Amino acid sequence: MSEWWRDAVVYEVYVRSWMDADGDGVGDLDGIRSRLGHLADLGVDAVWTTPFYVSPMADHGYDVADPRDVDPQFGDLAAFDALLAEAHRLGLKVIVDLVPNHSSSAHPWFVEALADPASPMRARYLFRPGRGDGPPNNWTSVFGGPAWSQAPDGAWYLHLFDSAQPDFDWRNPDVHAEWLDVLRFWLDRGVDGFRIDVAHGLYKHPDLPDQPEPEAHEQFAANTEAQAWDQPEVVEVYEAWRRLTDSYDGDRMMVGEVFLLDVDKVARYVSDARLHQAFNFTVFQTPFDAQALRETIEKSLAVLHPATWVLSNHDLTRHVTRYGGGQLGRRRGLAATALLLALPGSPYLYQGEELGLEEAEVPPERRTDPIFLRTHGAEAGRDGCRTPMPWTAEPGHGFTTGDPWLPFGADAAALAVDVQTGDPSSVLETYRRLLARRRALRSTLGDGVEWLPGPPDVLVLRREGGLVCVTSTAAEPVEVRVPATELLESTAAGAELADGVLTLPAATTAWLR
Repeated sequence: MSEWWRDAVVYEVYVRSWMDADGDGVGDLDGIRSRLGHLADLGVDAVWTTPFYVSPMADHGYDVADPRDVDPQFGDLAAFDALLAEAHRLGLKVIVDLVPNHSSSAHPWFVEALADPASPMRARYLFRPGRGDGPPNNWTSVFGGPAWSQAPDGAWYLHLFDSAQPDFDWRNPDVHAEWLDVLRFWLDRGVDGFRIDVAHGLYKHPDLPDQPEPEAHEQFAANTEAQAWDQPEVVEVYEAWRRLTDSYDGDRMMVGEVFLLDVDKVARYVSDARLHQAFNFTVFQTPFDAQALRETIEKSLAVLHPATWVLSNHDLTRHVTRYGGGQLGRRRGLAATALLLALPGSPYLYQGEELGLEEAEVPPERRTDPIFLRTHGAEAGRDGCRTPMPWTAEPGHGFTTGDPWLPFGADAAALAVDVQTGDPSSVLETYRRLLARRRALRSTLGDGVEWLPGPPDVLVLRREGGLVCVTSTAAEPVEVRVPATELLESTAAGAELADGVLTLPAATTAWLR
């Protein structure tokens, strides 16, 4: 039997915004458990939860003070165990987020390291003497501003993200031992996998040299020449972690957030001895254009085994907005999603995309993202893709009985789950049909993909096993000759197949056989 993760559809739950069970305005573990039925009905295979560990929440949980316990805002370990048990009862795998690049400044190790320059804890972080009156080098934070902050004794510590997120020194064996123990803790509890935050980080160049030019904030400062990312030693960490995960039964897995926009570099992280998967962010960067999409897909399938497909997540502008917004953005988003669902590999879906949610306009006074705060509003940050999930059209939208931690998007009432359920033309019901069809076909399909001829703005591919996928990025209807006799699914009304000719509306994907 093939490993489940090779072609799993994985759904990301942003814990703070999924479902609030206790009425404090912030999502929690009991809230996730109460809405797992939505994921089972949707037809995904696994749920990935963002961090729920003890944290001061400077970066909403990605600043971890204790990676072996649940923050009281989200529940406790008993709530996690209940969530895990219910997910497994529904046939859903559970992937938890690990944050090994850095800790919270409230982590006991760092509290001691900051207070006592002679403490051995200081060697577990990247403390260095300054250069003149300034920091050790010219590195900048991904969140804006310098990547160094000064300790009371005058030394400087590195933080590639917020100053409340000091980077570990992975050249220290104590850090390795700690993280292997953290993995064991969650594997012993029964989790099915790990999503690894900033997986290409961890090691920094040993000399910490200046960058040729100080980097401005971009998506995770994805300059592949950066001295702070993608160092040769980092894959050795995942070789050790792979040996550990392979020692457990149940086909446990790891997927890395390798935020490099060169898939040849990303592929280095994935093998039978390293990570099982790594996120493929080249898809999110690709415009809604047939030729550009084909080039991205061909390159990804050639080097990533298995491939992954990412259109949106908690760090990225929602793809409906990137594709033009409104009905046009939703139409294009559905077409792109159906294209990716037809391919070999694992699609990663982000909560709310199955509703067609757009990037929300969050007023400056409600913004909480450290990117917005550290850049003094020059960068909008990520709050717009993190607004709460609308379950119902009524006030509070079924998410909370309290004041939500972020405001709902303007489209929340119109696109709520209960509004779309039962409407065959809705984004939600289209996702459900596509995922059900994909699951039904899964055992019949191989990994081979053949490209077939089509008009300039149309992609035509045949998956090994007989599925034919046609995606039009054109602004007008098109006709395409296809080697198929049955129309299975279409992302928009109006697709017709007659005598081997498919008539496809603008910005639409159809599946045939």
